[in-house]
Amino acid sequence: MRSLFVPLLALPLMLSSLAFAAESPAGRWQTIDDETGKPKSIVEIQQAADGTLTGKVAEILKSDQGANPVCSQCEGERKDQPITGMTILQDLKPDGEQVWSDGTILDPAKGKTYRAKAKLLEGGDKLEVRGYIGIEALGRTQTWVRQ
Repeated sequence: MRSLFVPLLALPLMLSSLAFAAESPAGRWQTIDDETGKPKSIVEIQQAADGTLTGKVAEILKSDQGANPVCSQCEGERKDQPITGMTILQDLKPDGEQVWSDGTILDPAKGKTYRAKAKLLEGGDKLEVRGYIGIEALGRTQTWVRQ
């Protein structure tokens, strides 16, 4: 009888961890180019204990520079560095339910860094990522798909 209770007690813990995973953007995301609608890369997002997000390019799916593009338009330490492995999403902080803001995102094709905001869409399989200059209305939005 006792062995029956152990799985029953563990079930709520397993379900709550699955629910947390669906509410977190941590994981692998396929980036979709907002201009062409085509997949561009895979970004691995990590969530720190304080809820802050960072994201690194794990894989390039499409590039005009071939299989191993570098950030030729970047300045400083990122200049001519491989884009694969590069941190492009930084310091996004929790800002309400399933929203993170006040971070930055790098567009390696242009070598420019923009303010960033991300919102996990219903179901947790899509992430709306917005990069902007100054006010949020001046920017671009991409919808990334969970892998």
